[in-house]
Amino acid sequence: MITTFAASDGTTLAYRTVGVGDPLVCLPGGPMRDSAYLGDLGGLGAHRSLLVLDPRGTGRSAVPADASTCRCDRMVDDVEALRGHLGLDRLDLLGHSAGANLALRYLTGHPDRVGRLALVAPSVRAVGLKVTAAQRREVTEARSGEQWFPVAAAAMEAVLSGRAGPDAKQEIAPFLYGRWDAAAQAHQAAEAGQHNEELAAIFSSDGAFDPPVTRRALAAHAGPVLLLAGAVDLAAPPGLVARFAELIPRATLVVQPDAGHYPWLDDAEAFTATVAAFLAGSDGA
Repeated sequence: MITTFAASDGTTLAYRTVGVGDPLVCLPGGPMRDSAYLGDLGGLGAHRSLLVLDPRGTGRSAVPADASTCRCDRMVDDVEALRGHLGLDRLDLLGHSAGANLALRYLTGHPDRVGRLALVAPSVRAVGLKVTAAQRREVTEARSGEQWFPVAAAAMEAVLSGRAGPDAKQEIAPFLYGRWDAAAQAHQAAEAGQHNEELAAIFSSDGAFDPPVTRRALAAHAGPVLLLAGAVDLAAPPGLVARFAELIPRATLVVQPDAGHYPWLDDAEAFTATVAAFLAGSDGA
């Protein structure tokens, strides 16, 4: 089911509802990618009612009159408008990849409005961490037995050395999936039509993040936070996510075996079991 609501600046935003149970607001990554790529998050809708937001300018959400409102910190208002539309005192949030940055900025601005927070393969720009070449190489070298590895590894080295060619993004794509099978290839092929590249450049532009303030908000956050990393994720290597976990008092770190940047595709059962248990409070909270 698709539902629309008005953002604070009048932009019409859309979200789709999947599943049953208590609401879980899901923020997609990209940044600025149509939420269609999240699907039903591996069947997580069997445990919670997923409210999957299309960021402004993507999917069924309208392009705003002022493109600068697509900067991450300014999109916090969209999440708050959704909360008001839903009539909820607090939101349980799931942020994937760049969507984790938006979730963190929302937590920073509205700490009393966040319940449980699940960050899946998170980008960590909001807290000022950076992935290192060593962390990327650790996960790429684990794939050395794959048929596609020589081409992908050469492209990755070109990226790390600043010599990337026009096909590098496509060539390294297998590193983002635990299995480079037909399902993964179809998922990756759909990306170009789901991305708003112009708005993506604005999302992380100057002023989007304030790492010291966000770190303080996380340190003060009393609620539980799940950090789920894929063991072979090139974009959010588990070593980086482990460093992120050190910043959060009540963090639960889970590294899903043989998973890449989209762990619900690699092993839906493992993914949904982890996230559903966390949301249900089985982490001891």
